[in-house]
Amino acid sequence: MSIVSWLSPAEWQAVGLSLRVSFWATVVSLPFGIAVAYALARFSFPGKQILNGLVHLPLILPPVVTGYLLLLTFGKRGLIGGVLEQTFGIVLAFRWTGAALAAGLMAFPLMVRAIRLAIEAVDPRLEQAAGTLGAPRWSVFATITLPLMLPGVVTGAIMAFARAMGEFGATITFASNIPGQTQTLPLAIYALLQVPGGEGRALGLVAISVAIALGALFLSEAVSRAIARRISGA
Repeated sequence: MSIVSWLSPAEWQAVGLSLRVSFWATVVSLPFGIAVAYALARFSFPGKQILNGLVHLPLILPPVVTGYLLLLTFGKRGLIGGVLEQTFGIVLAFRWTGAALAAGLMAFPLMVRAIRLAIEAVDPRLEQAAGTLGAPRWSVFATITLPLMLPGVVTGAIMAFARAMGEFGATITFASNIPGQTQTLPLAIYALLQVPGGEGRALGLVAISVAIALGALFLSEAVSRAIARRISGA
């Protein structure tokens, strides 16, 4: 029996929802990740260490704590969630968008770290030389810094996507485990393990999860090397 027929439509729906959540979590957080990484790598400003600590806080806190803080902030009665609902009609808690927010927040430190390391590897003298020739800062970033740090951006985005695919604690706390709405791949595995006889189908989802994670790692390496070869050969 193939894995396609082994899993139920609801379980494949969880796989599809995980891909959707992880995609949007990565796409929406990527511009913020680049901006934060650039600020941490290139600027000195008051509160820099505080910002660095806040960025890495999801790696230190228990995921359930992060999810609870999201609930306090973006829930219907939260500081920001209440304003979003009353002003724009946007509800994040117990929605797939909330799952994307939780996944993106948990993956954000990995993204920022990879991009920051790539920026720090770019020789600042190249940027300074372009600046002395009269190029504005945005032009220097777009034409020099960004192409050279592109392998790190790709690596950070793919690693964040893979991390978002595996997010559990913050998601179940903030978005709950609602089949067809917020039940992502890890939550579906957890739900199956609570049902007698569900271990077999859970194993199928585990196999899919491992395949996606390994695929993301191999893709990250391959794309980064291809971009690095293209830059070095340019």
